[in-house]
Amino acid sequence: MKKLVLALTAVAAFTGSALAADMAPAPVYTKAPPPVVAPSWTGFYIFGGAGGGVWDANTALVVPATGACFTCGVTQKMGGDGWYGTAGGGYDWQFNKSWVAGVFGDGQFGSLKGTIEDPGFFRFPSLDGQIKLRDSWAAGVRLGYLVAPNVLSYVNGGYSGSEWSGTTMNFTFSGRPSLLSTNSFNQDGWFIGGGVENNLDIFGLNIPGLFMKTEYRAAYYNTTNIPLIFTPTGTVTPVAIAFNPLVQTISTSLVYRFNWGGPVVAKY
Repeated sequence: MKKLVLALTAVAAFTGSALAADMAPAPVYTKAPPPVVAPSWTGFYIFGGAGGGVWDANTALVVPATGACFTCGVTQKMGGDGWYGTAGGGYDWQFNKSWVAGVFGDGQFGSLKGTIEDPGFFRFPSLDGQIKLRDSWAAGVRLGYLVAPNVLSYVNGGYSGSEWSGTTMNFTFSGRPSLLSTNSFNQDGWFIGGGVENNLDIFGLNIPGLFMKTEYRAAYYNTTNIPLIFTPTGTVTPVAIAFNPLVQTISTSLVYRFNWGGPVVAKY
């Protein structure tokens, strides 16, 4: 009798397990989520914006014909500041998931006003006048690292040119006209800088190709001898002002990338 009871109990247990297995829901299979496509930075772009800057320059009197220093040991550090607009374009190449390299060119147009002065020394009285950096232009390369798929931190450098205005020179201490002036002139040099560029989608603006960049730049220009001209006759005097400026600027620009959104790598 006990054996019969044990047998019936075992049959009931196995039967319950089978019924429970039959009543369990079938497993549900789902597809893998679609890949997240990282956008590509490769392609052409244009930009425009505005900024401000300062410049300072060492000046001294020289005799260009002989290269002699007319006021040896006497120099002045002059400077100025102002605002400007900028526009340009370039091409970037994203050569792996995190690095971007490119070439670009741009121009800056405005007025960074300041003072230019010859220091004067015994035989030549001190003179000064107002001068301004009217425009500059640059061509260079940049290298950047993607701190996020749509945020680029970069450094850049290359050639820079500039145009400066002429000025009427006055006696420094009395302010009276000196009958001397300078003509406008160009200077060449080089620049180095850096900045951050980001897609404006991160600010809630749904314009995929629109970016914003903020950039600092320091431009170092070669020394130029600016001739002093006797204004009534236009005669070039044998004396010139040696002018060696450093220009520092910071700007913010809107950037439009023509091919933004092309895939570069898929991530799951």
